[in-house]
Amino acid sequence: MELTVWVDDWQMQCCGTPFSIGSPVSWTLVDADKEWLADVVGADAADRVDGAEEHHGGAGEAAETRATVAGISAVHCRYAPRPGGSDTTRHPVPGSGTLTALTSADGWTPDDGERQFCGYLVELTGAHR
Repeated sequence: MELTVWVDDWQMQCCGTPFSIGSPVSWTLVDADKEWLADVVGADAADRVDGAEEHHGGAGEAAETRATVAGISAVHCRYAPRPGGSDTTRHPVPGSGTLTALTSADGWTPDDGERQFCGYLVELTGAHR
């Protein structure tokens, strides 16, 4: 089974394990916030996300998914206050997201100009629970 998984930058930075193409992984997957992802990567890409990697609780009794990393894309987007909203709360600017293919991920991908690094879209192959 092939899956596309969202991995938050902060999850990796806190206590994630670096991975690269070809790495075996064992991740707990939860439902991804597709509304937020649609603002970041667009509706089409968000619809293809099968789950989000979670290792800080809140996954209930979700089984671990074992798979092999087949592709990694760093995701960057711009953040700004919403029109008419608080100037102190920043949200992804729809349409500002970019994906950059990588061969490895450690959570510390640099920002890209005005676009901030926010996570990874990871393609998994051979997934089973």
